[in-house]
Amino acid sequence: MALRRYTAALGRACRRLFGAAGAQPRDLKGRVYLVTGIAPGSIGFETARALAAWGATVLVTTRSQPDAAAQALRAALPPGSGTVEPLALDLAYASSVDRLADFVIAYGRLDGLINNAGIHLDLLSQWKEPKLVDGHEIHWRTNYLGTMQLTLRLLPLLLRTAATQGEARVVNVVSMLHARGSNAGLFGGGPAYNSWVAYGNSKLALVHATQELQRRYGPQGLKAFSLHPGAVFTNIADKGLSGNPLLEAVRRFFAPMEAIFLLTPEEGAQTTLVCATAPEAVGGAYYRSCRVARASADSHDAAVSRRLWDETRARLAPQEQPST
Repeated sequence: MALRRYTAALGRACRRLFGAAGAQPRDLKGRVYLVTGIAPGSIGFETARALAAWGATVLVTTRSQPDAAAQALRAALPPGSGTVEPLALDLAYASSVDRLADFVIAYGRLDGLINNAGIHLDLLSQWKEPKLVDGHEIHWRTNYLGTMQLTLRLLPLLLRTAATQGEARVVNVVSMLHARGSNAGLFGGGPAYNSWVAYGNSKLALVHATQELQRRYGPQGLKAFSLHPGAVFTNIADKGLSGNPLLEAVRRFFAPMEAIFLLTPEEGAQTTLVCATAPEAVGGAYYRSCRVARASADSHDAAVSRRLWDETRARLAPQEQPST
């Protein structure tokens, strides 16, 4: 335990000396943000913590026990912080997305939607395609379709906020693993199932969606971003390695080393915070280490971005209407 604390401190010191500067605190009083996926120990938790500490009202979601997660978040905030409102959300289910969207729309204002929630099942050994009851592969439904359903339901509110406040933002937390995906894989078919490719396709689709959001709605004051948060050992990796005693033992053995080389969730949240709050952030761009970076070659195909947008809108059209 002492060794891990030492190596963690050493890693943080090295990153402060040689890494990119993090997000700068802003006065966010009066602003409203929605951050999905804020389980303790996650990038989303640290993102929400910073926004609330800077004075914003932050709506936060988890798949289960949102009240407990919000309680942990409030306990981590300094006095005078903004309000934290817990909500349940499971992006794999359209009905859950609809319930959340109805609540947020009733709030009347949304300065920033931070699509942080996502899954990667069985990081090392998933070869059988897991499908949901609606027939969609689980990464595609959760990471892409669920995220887009939420974004499109909230888009009118974001645009109204932009019209009255000057701008609103959508931040899509993706991954450098979007490069494992391919444009061909976005429209079905492809080689034998591989969870890494499925995950990559879901994140590549979000990069395309980010660019289309900016192209279509940037003139109305919407800024959209996609980003890679860095190599962060968070709860998503813990879940991906769970259930395999050998891999869990290997992970415990290398735990002191991971503290040197992997970012903490707080460090991993910095790029998200830059995209969500920095005045100079460039809408439509892909960010990495708090700076504009180049996404994969496939993500720059504008025709694919348009086709995917149109097909996604058609697929989700019934779910974009207010639920009754």
